This record gives sequence, structure tokens and C-alpha cells, in this order.
Amino acid sequence: MTYDPASANPLAGNPLETRADMSRALLALFDPLLACFSKGNARVTLNGGAAHFDRAAADLEGFARPLWGLAPFGAGNGDFAHWHRFAEGLANGTDPAHPEYWGKVNGRDQRMVELAALGFALALVPEKIWEPLDARARGNVVAYLKHVRQFDYADNNWKFFRIFVDIALDRLGADFDRSLTRQYLQELEGFYIGDGWYRDGNVRRIDHYIPFAMHFYGLIYSKLVDDDYAKRYRERAVLFARDFRHWFAADGATIPFGRSLTYRFACAGFWSALAFADVEALPWGEVKHLCLQHLRWWKDKPIADRDGVLSIGFGYPNLLMSESYNSAGSPYWAFKAFLPLAIAEDHPFWTAKEKVPEQAPDIVSQRHPGMVIMRAGGDVVALSSGQENLQMRCGTEKYAKFAYSARYGFSVEADERAFALAAFDSALAFSDDGLHYRVRETNEEAKIAGEVLFAKWSPFADVDVETWLVPAAPWHIRLHRIRTSRPLRIAEGGFAIGRRDFELDTLSASGGIAYAVGDADFTGILDLGSSVKRSGIVQKAMPNTNVIVAKTLVPQLRGQIPAGETILVTAVLALDDPAALSSAWTRPPKAPEIAVLEALVREKGVTVSAIEAPGQMP
Repeated sequence: MTYDPASANPLAGNPLETRADMSRALLALFDPLLACFSKGNARVTLNGGAAHFDRAAADLEGFARPLWGLAPFGAGNGDFAHWHRFAEGLANGTDPAHPEYWGKVNGRDQRMVELAALGFALALVPEKIWEPLDARARGNVVAYLKHVRQFDYADNNWKFFRIFVDIALDRLGADFDRSLTRQYLQELEGFYIGDGWYRDGNVRRIDHYIPFAMHFYGLIYSKLVDDDYAKRYRERAVLFARDFRHWFAADGATIPFGRSLTYRFACAGFWSALAFADVEALPWGEVKHLCLQHLRWWKDKPIADRDGVLSIGFGYPNLLMSESYNSAGSPYWAFKAFLPLAIAEDHPFWTAKEKVPEQAPDIVSQRHPGMVIMRAGGDVVALSSGQENLQMRCGTEKYAKFAYSARYGFSVEADERAFALAAFDSALAFSDDGLHYRVRETNEEAKIAGEVLFAKWSPFADVDVETWLVPAAPWHIRLHRIRTSRPLRIAEGGFAIGRRDFELDTLSASGGIAYAVGDADFTGILDLGSSVKRSGIVQKAMPNTNVIVAKTLVPQLRGQIPAGETILVTAVLALDDPAALSSAWTRPPKAPEIAVLEALVREKGVTVSAIEAPGQMP
């Protein structure tokens, strides 16, 4: 029998409709890890790859992260046969005299992250991993948790990690300095923007960390603690749900955007946390559908190695798009999706019939992330004003493209010295030598005016670009005004679609037009009347650059611009329907006038929250 990479996915074949299905999925995902536990059960070593932190911390990650799903499963009376491993591992990992000791913390450290999962589990299922321990082991655990919490945690969602340790210490009856808990609760308030939205620290970006970190931890807190912060977290989650539901397509896919996408179905964690915290932010049938439909989207993706261990990557194994902090255990943040296993079968989340949320408007503007969300066939596209992440590998591709799609994802570039070969999907690239290139990395200005996005950016010090993005569902329009002191080569890309073997796809390129027709998709790009001539090409992108599929085709327009001012007007279309070639593609939108767009932004434009400097929040 031929090996099928998707068949190694532990979710394969699971209908994922009931509590029993979700329980089975959790255990199927966990079981492949059993062979990787160390003799003393404190370490889980998954492969030879590395993150920037030490091996002991990486092995602790492999041990701790599954607890985000296992602890709720245990709290919901799930039958799990390996709690003794976690009790023994907890004792040995915190014992300085044991060979599997997790190591001493001397400052900001990855262990701070993983101990949050242990704090959560100790608070939720102490009878599984705490009560079996003897007095010496209990003393070591408390001493380890208290030692770590004295150090300064990163100025972002990490602050919740000390709070989770503190909740555990409180439940275990330990004596500790509670003023530190209150300090971090207060400091986390500084990241709140409004309307249910946060930023993950004092950074110019808003991504999936808002639902699967800030709200996720806040909702768990609100279930475990009863205070004013808990009330606030619940109220904000209700507001956020109304916006975040628009990031999901009908098939359950969410818009891949930003860092840490290797956490995969952690993107359902927000809906799961609403259930755990008993917050009916949307009708329970809708919350249930958003959660389970997202899990179902992953069922046929080749996201696990042959032995069923989740790989680093998004739609398939892909180290190219990973972050420096991704160890082999990183993907197990995905277990955040399993929080509903803590709640009883008669909870309305489980008893409600799944309900598809009411059809969203074709276009939804979201000021805080600087996005205009647009429905296109079965896809959801976020036109993006552009955010900033210059600290991480491929941060530019993850945050600063013009558009992100639930169906077509985005691509990371494989070679910064390959202007001719690059994907440039949903990007405009400039080159002064035909080899190296620059794209948008950050904005000097970003505004949203109704359904129109505006950004001002500079690929080179002597080149200024103004970009307007206009939805024209299922199309979108990009208008660029470029001022440069020298001639430059340019390339602009549409959406990447899957490429078939044996050259079975239809490719077409001519002056100012390029499109590709694949097995199930159409993608095209069209010049709407720029001040320079551009030629169309269909780029066979380098493999393993797109986050969803390993081989892609990207229609592009390429050309040259002179010194002075150039206007580019581009229309882009991608649909999950090859027949779009003879339907939607034949009806392109009309080019807008720059003067009209300028007036709109001048009169109605507001600065995008994501790029506002900290301390200047609305």
C-alpha cells in the first residue's frame, strides 16, 4: 500500500462532531508521543532539530504542552492511562538531584512558558499529578515554581504565565507574594486597545496571539478566579467574538496571518475557551461550529510525520516558515483546541446543534488589525494595511503583504538573492540590480477609511510608495503611487494556488495579464491602466514557500519604472472555481481615481490601531 502523508495525521477519518470524537482526537494526537518520553518521564524528545533555547527546555516543552488538552480531558472525567508519567515527570523535572532536572532559571527563560501549562494542570487536575507525590517531591515542585516567578517575564502574553503559576500555588496552599500577581494583571491591561482587541505587548502588530493567547488565558482565568479582571475578560471576549468570526471561511479554514502558525488548530482555541469559561459570546451552536469546523479543516492535511508526531509547519512539514523559538514540541500548543473536554456532556456547547453563523456581509472593516475582510467564493481574504515584525524570520511575509487568504495562505521567500525566482504573492517588489529585492517591511503611515486601506512605505531610502487597497469582491484593487530617484525593476504578485504534477495546469501570460487554472482554483492578475507597461508571467514558485501547499503557481506582473513618479493599478482575483476564467475573470472592476481615494482617506481616514505607537492608543 502506498504511503499517503495525510493518512499519518491522527485526525484523519475522525468526523469531529461530538465530545467523544474530540476525546478520541486528543488521545490519537497524544499517543505518538509515548515512545518519546524519557526513562524518568520528565523529558519528551521528538527530533534532532533545535530552537534558540537549550535542549532541556525543548524537552520540557514536549512534556508540558500536551497538558493544555490533557488537563481539560482529565477534569471532564476522560479516561487517560498515563497520568503516572506526568506525576513522575513533574517530580523528577523539578528535582535538582535528578538527571532529568529541567534546569535552573536565572532570568527570562523558555521554562517560564511551559510552566504555565503545569500551573494550569495543577489547578485543574491536582488529583492526577499532585496528590500522588510525596512530601519531598511536592516541596521541590513548589520551590521550582516560586523560584521561576521571581524573574521578569517578557512584556507580552507571557505575563499570564506567571499568573497561571500563581493560581496553582494558591490552590496548592503555598505561601507566595501575591502582589506580583496583581502587578501583572495590571500591566496586561496596558495591552488592551478597545472593542475586544489587544496587542500582544508594545508592538506594532495584531495577530492570532490575540485570540489564542490574550483571550484564551483571560477566559481560563475568568473560570478559575472570580474578580473584576475575570468580569472584564469575559466582556471583552464577547466583543472580540463578533469580529473574529469573520476570519473563518465556510470550510473551517482561518486566515493564516502572523507568527507561530505551526500551532495550527490552536486557532480554534478562542472558541474552545468560550465553552470552557461558559461565555456564550455567540449562540452556542455557532461557537461549536466555528470550533469543530476548524478542527475538521485539518483532517486531510499532511501535518504529522509518519509516526503521527505533529511536524513544524502549517499545512505540511515546513521549517522554512518556522520561528527561531519553534522546537519540535512547539506544535503542541494546538492542544489548546481541546478545552471543551473539561465541560460536561450536558453543557449547551455539546448539546446545541451546530449552526453555521449567518452569512457575513461581503466586506467587513476592522480598524484595530488594519484589515478589510472580504468574501470571495468559499474563501475569506483579509486586505491588510500592513503591520510590522522585523524581529523574526520571514516577519515581512507574515505581516506586511497586501492580502492574506484562508484558502491560499501566503508564501515566505526562500532566497533574498532571487528577484527573478521569488513568489511575491500579494506583494510589490523592487530591485535595483535584478538580483536583490525589497518589499514592504513596515509603514510610515497606515489608515483605514470605510472599506479602503491606505499605507505609506519605503522599500529603499530614496523610494516612497503610497498604496491604496480597495475591495471589489471577489476581486480587489491595488493602486500604488511610486516616487523614485532612479529606475527600478518591479514585480507584483497575485494569490498562489496549488500546482499539479505533470504540468496539468493551464498557464497564460501576456502584456499586462497573467493567470493560472489549477485542479480546483483560478488565480489571475491584471493591469488596469498603469503609467508603465508590465508583462505577465506565471511564476512556478520555489517549493515549500507557501504555508498551505508545498508547490504553487503565482501570476505576476513585471516591468521597469523610470526615475520620477509612476502609477500602478492592479486588479487581483482568485477563486475556488476553475470556471472563473469564463465568468468572474471576464468582469474586472474599474480603476478608481487617485484623487477620489485621497479625498476619502483625508476626510474619513483613521490610523490603524496596530501601527500606533504604544501610549497613543485610542
